[in-house]
Amino acid sequence: GVEPLRPFLDQIDMVLVMSVHAGFGGQSFMPEVLAKVEQLRGWGYDGDIEVDGGITDETCATCAEAGANVFVAGTYLFRSSNMADSLLALRAGAEKSTAV
Repeated sequence: GVEPLRPFLDQIDMVLVMSVHAGFGGQSFMPEVLAKVEQLRGWGYDGDIEVDGGITDETCATCAEAGANVFVAGTYLFRSSNMADSLLALRAGAEKSTAV
């Protein structure tokens, strides 16, 4: 969980939330990590929250709604047949949120 970070949030610029098991690309997004993002925002943390792993246009929108504002989307972009269109789809997903 993110509870150990709580006393230090006023000193932290960014929190990285891994949404896959670290180690290799192409894994599926683990939605249970959204609770961590929501908890950080619930505590009033206004720094950047980066989500890394399994990011697609759909999961990007879900993460943005939870309060994340930085997204790592390696496999989604590099396996895309049209990176520009995929990047636009990611941006559209992120902008669906009113949380950021």
